[in-house]
Amino acid sequence: MSQNGSEIVVDRAKSSWSDLWKKEDYWAIWLGFLILGLALCVVMSGRPNLDKESLPLLQTIAAEKQKPIKTIEFYQAKASLKKVQGKNLPLLKQMLGYLKTPGAWHANPLDSLAMSKEQADAANAAVKPKVEAAKEAEAQALELAKTAQAAAADAQYADQALNDAATAAIGTWQKAVGETAKISKKLKKPFNIYGSLAVLGLGLGVLVTFGACFMGYNPVKFFLGFLGVYVVCVIAQILGKQDVMKGWGLNAEIWSIVIGMLVANTVGSPKWLKYSAQVEYFIKTGLVLLGADVLIYKLMAIGIPGIFVAWVVTPIVLVCTYIFGQKLLKIESPTLNIVISADMSVCGTSAAIATAAAAQAKKEELTLSIGLSLTFTAIMMVVIPAIIKACGMPEILGGAWIGGTIDATGAVAAAGAFVGPKAMQVAATVKMIQNVLIGVTAFFVAIYFTTKVHKQEGEKVGAMEIWHRFPKFVLGFLGVSIICSIICSSLGADQATILIENGTNQIGKSFRGWFFALAFVAIGLTTNFRELKGYLKGGKPIILYVCGQTFNLLLTLAMAYLMFYKVFPEITAKI
Repeated sequence: MSQNGSEIVVDRAKSSWSDLWKKEDYWAIWLGFLILGLALCVVMSGRPNLDKESLPLLQTIAAEKQKPIKTIEFYQAKASLKKVQGKNLPLLKQMLGYLKTPGAWHANPLDSLAMSKEQADAANAAVKPKVEAAKEAEAQALELAKTAQAAAADAQYADQALNDAATAAIGTWQKAVGETAKISKKLKKPFNIYGSLAVLGLGLGVLVTFGACFMGYNPVKFFLGFLGVYVVCVIAQILGKQDVMKGWGLNAEIWSIVIGMLVANTVGSPKWLKYSAQVEYFIKTGLVLLGADVLIYKLMAIGIPGIFVAWVVTPIVLVCTYIFGQKLLKIESPTLNIVISADMSVCGTSAAIATAAAAQAKKEELTLSIGLSLTFTAIMMVVIPAIIKACGMPEILGGAWIGGTIDATGAVAAAGAFVGPKAMQVAATVKMIQNVLIGVTAFFVAIYFTTKVHKQEGEKVGAMEIWHRFPKFVLGFLGVSIICSIICSSLGADQATILIENGTNQIGKSFRGWFFALAFVAIGLTTNFRELKGYLKGGKPIILYVCGQTFNLLLTLAMAYLMFYKVFPEITAKI
């Protein structure tokens, strides 16, 4: 090498500036901020109307909370407040309509794209009488609740027996409300998303092609190739919504990779299609958008127990799994080892992408890790809730166990919901806390691999080299998280829920889902089974994942039980 150390530093400094508009990491940040920024502008422009409707309801809720029992007015105000959310603003609602994915179907896949009024009426014929019966039962329960509450109020809530009777009657009414809602969800509404899917494809194509131009891609070739990737993505989304397959965990993510691999390893992925199958570009943009869901005040919702489960267990499992792979299994590639370890212990594909970038892992190693993650996630999201139910495990413990072990955020929510509402709340919060470790993991992996694993004999490694290795999109993820947390903190919990969680973040979440789906299709289209075969030699990656996940399951369960039920039972009681 003819350049000396100082010249290399200068060249890298110049490169760092040009990277701002030439590298996918930065374009992932710009696109993420653009999407969330536009959504925030829409929500804030509609805030006066939301405040006008929400503030009286919030005042009613606060006033009713002061009473010894949770009154009918309290629950009615809470129910009304659910309708006064940012996502229900006309413009935001229209935007979300264009981001819809195909619906569920049973026999005809086209049913996921459109349903006529006649089809909806036919499907609802058997459900409507049940809805009417449930509403009638709800109305009767409400009258009894009003009578019981009136008796308690006449005694100025000083008679505990009357208070208990009112609470029981109101509870019965709320169960009836829940039953009506449950049955009403089965009602079908006419829809047609052919047009919205076409508009979304063109819109996403223009958005990502704009960034691709600056990165040196031919705009026409990239745009046309992207449309091909998008079509495959829509097909995978449709297959993932089939009732039976979805029930078995064969979701759209798995179908995205499977379809792509089938194309790549049979007829072969056309060059024009592979040109736009940019895995990291898509998934890094999705990860920046994920930062909006990592809100600091939400992390504190279940307090210290959740932090112990997510932030103590995870690094222990990560380090132990990596050492196990290197020392006992003798996995030849340390980058494959660390990517699988991070994928399995932190939070699945998101952590795998960040870690792979930090460790400079090969594309095939990342693909293998993601494939293992999706496969075991599909199994675990069915098996773990079944185990929790069979063992009679408390909801909160089961939710913490799910949140700390199942990889994908969507799968965590689905598995938690199967166990119960408290389980879903705890599972989602623990996973959110764990997601914070994406950036931390990437940072330390970049340092370790730069200074230890990849360091040449006699080479001096400085801060510039570590910065060069560090995946910059992680800064976008952290930046979005911090900014959204500051905004939420300034708004207060109630307004943050209305404007950010159920407003801006709904747009971010929908875009994130599509970017992840596109990334999984791109993974499949660019994966060759022959290239993967060498990494599966001796089944070591599978053994690593199974052993690491087993250790993770046992340690997470033990920590969750210890923290939630032995060390901090008073916090658990408030959940």
